Amino acid sequence: MSIVATIMNTATGQPIRKMTFGRMPKPWITFNLETGERVTADRVHVGKPAPGKFVAPVEVWVTPKAGG
Repeated sequence: MSIVATIMNTATGQPIRKMTFGRMPKPWITFNLETGERVTADRVHVGKPAPGKFVAPVEVWVTPKAGG
């Protein structure tokens, strides 16, 4: 089951994009943004599912050098 996570900018608090991972991302995951910049996750936050839903929202917080 793939995980759809929202990539969040730690500096601005704004979402950068959504990404699909093959499994739950680890807190130390490293990946490339659409700009080609390689980033490492600062933290991974898993929220509570909405009432009646089974999918929990996942946020991966990163600090891009380019400022997003």
